[in-house]
Amino acid sequence: SSGINAEYGGSTEVGKLLIRQCADTVTRVHMELGGNAPLIVFDSADVDRALNATMMAKFKNAGQACNAANRLFVHSSIYSEFVEKLSQRILALRMGNGMERKTDIGPLVNSKGSEKVRTIVKNTVDNAEIELIVSNENTDHSSELPYYSPTLLSCNSNTNVSIFHEEIFGPVAALYSFDTEDEVIHLANSTRYGLQAYIFTRDLAQSWRVSEALEYGMVAVNEGAISSACNPFGGWKESGIGREAGHFGIDEFTENKLICFGL
Repeated sequence: SSGINAEYGGSTEVGKLLIRQCADTVTRVHMELGGNAPLIVFDSADVDRALNATMMAKFKNAGQACNAANRLFVHSSIYSEFVEKLSQRILALRMGNGMERKTDIGPLVNSKGSEKVRTIVKNTVDNAEIELIVSNENTDHSSELPYYSPTLLSCNSNTNVSIFHEEIFGPVAALYSFDTEDEVIHLANSTRYGLQAYIFTRDLAQSWRVSEALEYGMVAVNEGAISSACNPFGGWKESGIGREAGHFGIDEFTENKLICFGL
């Protein structure tokens, strides 16, 4: 009937099911679905600023966020430096009860969630070209479900692994090195998702050029968090339909009507 909308925030698979169910009545849908965010660090980036943002974008809520950074693309000229510094920060994370102030990483939503992450990582490291750089297991909770240890993987240039294509939804980051701007744009866009991307560069022209080329509804430039009640939140491709927040969010729940009087 008129005025009815269907709104959903969650997995892409469930979102597709709801869209099919709404098709019979041509019900408007607003979908905020999954993500597989790339985080790109160019050679001109402020490395320490990029590291601070990476820790937030990847490990907030133990990686359980639709816009969490999953795939970290780092320019080859700063790759070693970035990996060393990021590894040290990951090892410093404290895992435990999320209600305690000393805790940095809390549990995943349930045992099924942690098993999913464990399976993705196992399938990835079983590939001979994948290197487990660090796994922070120096806590009392590392072997308990639904906890999962913060983990960093070096995938080199291998994109034929599940971790490149799947939404991780856990405290695991996959690292890739790149040499050229065109190369990393292609890698970042090689996914069915298009929710959010992160880029780090001091080159203003490059920031505009890359932001426009990335197939994502939101791009954070030199920032680890951009969500705000003022900013339209939503993605391209299989990451959703429509926007939340800002005046665009109101538009999702209104209908346009033309009333024309003959005078």
